[in-house]
Amino acid sequence: MLDRDKRHGNAYEAREPMSRGKRILSWIAVVVAVAAIALVLVTLVRLIFFRDRTTRISANLLPCAASQDVTIMGDRVLYYDGSSIHCMGAAGGIQWSVPVGAGAQFSASDNGLVIWLGTDVYVVDGNGHTTYNASQDGAVQFARLSGNYCAIVYGEDTKPVLSVRNLDGGAVDSEREAYEGMLLLDVGFYGEADQYMWTLAMDVYGVTINTVLNTFQVGKMNTGLVNLGEYLAYRVIYDNGTLRVYTTQQMFSFNYKAVQDMSGNQLVHGWQVIGVDYPQRGNANILLAKSDQLNAAAGLSELRVMTGQTDRRFDIPSLSVGAVVYNGSIYAVSGSQIYHTGINRQQFYSHQIPLPEGMTVTGLIGVTSGGRIIVACGDSVYSVTLPR
Repeated sequence: MLDRDKRHGNAYEAREPMSRGKRILSWIAVVVAVAAIALVLVTLVRLIFFRDRTTRISANLLPCAASQDVTIMGDRVLYYDGSSIHCMGAAGGIQWSVPVGAGAQFSASDNGLVIWLGTDVYVVDGNGHTTYNASQDGAVQFARLSGNYCAIVYGEDTKPVLSVRNLDGGAVDSEREAYEGMLLLDVGFYGEADQYMWTLAMDVYGVTINTVLNTFQVGKMNTGLVNLGEYLAYRVIYDNGTLRVYTTQQMFSFNYKAVQDMSGNQLVHGWQVIGVDYPQRGNANILLAKSDQLNAAAGLSELRVMTGQTDRRFDIPSLSVGAVVYNGSIYAVSGSQIYHTGINRQQFYSHQIPLPEGMTVTGLIGVTSGGRIIVACGDSVYSVTLPR
């Protein structure tokens, strides 16, 4: 009995180390299998995620050339072939055309455009219908369109006349004396119903060159005048109730009556505005690039986004031909790649643009309101969807 128990005990003792070894091997096998499965799942998720991101991008060849004054009008694209201005959908396909003859110029808003040639002005709505067509009392220098009004600048260079009309051509306001001896540089409308207007002009007969900001209440009176100094003012942005005036040296902030907010001023020497993104609420995201890189063959390497009092800097992973800000994100284009990041992030993601083999982007024209960038590839023009 004792011998049998001993034998059984010996047998048990002999089997016990083998059983532990098997259990260890089994656990190792399980861990390896789980790790392998996890690796496969992670790889599949990444592949699916990457595929989802890349398949969101498409590129459509547009029936125009990059040299044909390609211009964005809201979610559509305009081009001028020397005899007519054509309107396309964002992905291509001509919707309407307006014959204007040779030598015309035009400016677009989100829902229409204004065309001028000699003394003639045409206002065209988003459906291609001409709502106003008339000759002015002098050669037209330029014109600008908003949702409710058209501003026309005509006459001699240093004796310009500013005429404001509604979109059907009815006279609303005009100004002559305010710009005597000045060059009118630009005009724009602001306010919920475009009830205010700003102008930028340059005094060329003073002791030193001086840029002047005027603000008006449309159809009523001059509301403000500010001397901005010798630095050229080139952009005015209406941002959440504030007029932000960008010069080559500084950004100035004003209320609608041109009363300056000193706390809102910021130094922008060496930078230039290249894009604006207006969110549904809050301050606009204003995109700037290094001034000396905008016309350089090397391209852009650094970007800056100003949002209210917040100032952010971004280093692009590769030298880029251009960049836009849209829906709270930055997109830069280099070769056949789109680099994408959020304005509250720093890491860029790279996305391949599905262009024909051997073709690369040589210029970025702009971004549509529906989220497509319009790019030039040599003289060809493509409409490219943006990655999310």
